[in-house]
Amino acid sequence: MNVGSETLITEDYETERGKPMPSKLHSVLTQRLLFYFLTHYRDKYEALPELTLDTPDEKTTPDIAICEIEPIDFSQDEIKRTEPPFATIEILSPTQILQTLLDKTNDYFSFGVKSCWVVLPTLKSIYVFTAPNQFKVYSHGDELHDPNLDVKVPMDEIFRA
Repeated sequence: MNVGSETLITEDYETERGKPMPSKLHSVLTQRLLFYFLTHYRDKYEALPELTLDTPDEKTTPDIAICEIEPIDFSQDEIKRTEPPFATIEILSPTQILQTLLDKTNDYFSFGVKSCWVVLPTLKSIYVFTAPNQFKVYSHGDELHDPNLDVKVPMDEIFRA
């Protein structure tokens, strides 16, 4: 495939879905974060990918929503979650503007979310927002600690080569 075709495919995906096309790093980090929550916090939280939230301005879909554990009723589905998750995790895509994710954290907080994580893949860092404009940055060698969730995540496990 030549570069022109790749650009067209990316633009079609983004136009059709209204969001940036995820990349390999985006997918790997989504998988690793989901797996970490599943193996270390499965008795405390549900880590749900691509859960649409009924946020005030418009519906938004974080890459991962950290929610309370609820019984699953397979006879009923929920298209837009009206209750806020405890936390959201957004992973920056290569074609995405960082400001867009920072703006989303404000939407999430106004919806009632307690923590927002913004993952920057190429910088191997995660910003943990515990309130609007209040964040701590974690990178290589750090152990991420989210006081609102009371979780700890070793950064080297998430960003291992």
